[in-house]
Amino acid sequence: MPRSNSSVPRHRKHRKLVKQAKGYFGTRKSNYRTVKDALAKAWSYAYRDRRQKKRNFRRLWITRINAAVRLHNLNYSSFISKMNEKNIQLDRKSLAHIALHDPEGFGAIIKTISK
Repeated sequence: MPRSNSSVPRHRKHRKLVKQAKGYFGTRKSNYRTVKDALAKAWSYAYRDRRQKKRNFRRLWITRINAAVRLHNLNYSSFISKMNEKNIQLDRKSLAHIALHDPEGFGAIIKTISK
């Protein structure tokens, strides 16, 4: 029986990973052993940061809302509690967008909760 080797599948697998490391620095883009390690690290960062992105945007929205609310002599926590008392169902993303792009509309929201 003839001896078989895995040269073609192995080369194809290596080439596939090296192609994914395009743009990396030094041997991290060309040497399979370092490419493999660099990609494993990159994938772990990507997995982690897909979750952190959600946290970071929520923090940004809260900061923007707080800054806009303080112009009307309120603070963030009292603003949110009054929003809940008045049963106004606006999420933080849309509130931050209104505060940034439509200050008059945000002022109208504050007037409705302070009645």
